[in-house]
Amino acid sequence: MKRPRRASVLFAAGCGPVLALSLALSGCSAGDDAKASAADGQKVLAPGRPGESARTLTADEAKKARRDDSPNSADLAYVQMMIPHHQQALVMTDLAKRYAGSGRAGRLAGRIAAAQGPEIGAMKGWLSSHGGDHAGGGDHAGGGHPHHDGKMPGMATAAQLDRLRAARGARFDALFLRLMIAHHQGAVSMATEVLSEGNNALVEEMASEVIAQQGAEIGRMRRIQAELTP
Repeated sequence: MKRPRRASVLFAAGCGPVLALSLALSGCSAGDDAKASAADGQKVLAPGRPGESARTLTADEAKKARRDDSPNSADLAYVQMMIPHHQQALVMTDLAKRYAGSGRAGRLAGRIAAAQGPEIGAMKGWLSSHGGDHAGGGDHAGGGHPHHDGKMPGMATAAQLDRLRAARGARFDALFLRLMIAHHQGAVSMATEVLSEGNNALVEEMASEVIAQQGAEIGRMRRIQAELTP
């Protein structure tokens, strides 16, 4: 089933995120020229950040806001941390392919890997385009990064990963689900924070996707936990 398109996606087609809600309400297409709004003296409704009310902007203010999409330090920090965060998830899902006792846990791990692998590539591309750098080795374990070993929200410690590697069957499933739920909760926390503090529309879009997708997966994992608990 196709997901409903969020209004914020319109920025990619030429209508900035600040204009998205007014465009959706008025029926304006993504290709409409923003200069028409300026000529008409049209007002634009700009959605507020989480916890804030919407603001009404003049056409000139909206055009200026649409141009001001440069990433700030919160955007850069989020992407730099989320890359190794996703990489650790791939470590855990790779172990699940070999050691999971439940088919449901194994299939869930496969879906997580299928989603987060491409997202790592997208975030690395974003960093390259904005002059950033990323950490994380080829083993995806994230050794050496200052936020690793449990200091980043939801990250499993080296000791926890060792226990996961040694577990098998039902014991593996229980530990995998517990660690991955915490891992997802950390990702959602980081994504929520950047929605409040960041400035870049594409980072906002990526963070919103993390909240929606990983929030749903947390619910699935909790249901599997309940079914597997004796």
